[in-house]
Amino acid sequence: MGERKVLNKYFGPDFDPEKIPRKKRAKNDQFVVRMMLPMSIRCKECGEYMYKGKKFNSRRENAEGENYLGIQIIRFYMNCTNCRAEFCIKTDPKNEDYVAEAGAHRNYEP
Repeated sequence: MGERKVLNKYFGPDFDPEKIPRKKRAKNDQFVVRMMLPMSIRCKECGEYMYKGKKFNSRRENAEGENYLGIQIIRFYMNCTNCRAEFCIKTDPKNEDYVAEAGAHRNYEP
């Protein structure tokens, strides 16, 4: 039973990690991440409110040519839970916050 819980595997003495094929990724490749909404927003298409902490599958990409003091700005694309319209938010390292870039308005709570 204990062998099921092993976290590391045995690699024989003839194992060569250089022979493992690696995938080439594009420079500005988008990939899916599971994240929580960092702020409350309202969809511009249908008016649906989505509150802080709602979980989304989002596409993440580095914003090309945008950085702040060497910190890369990241853009996230998500879909509205009601109408499936796409909205976009990006990081704002200058203010330590996020900015609703397109498809949604930010709700400012007190």
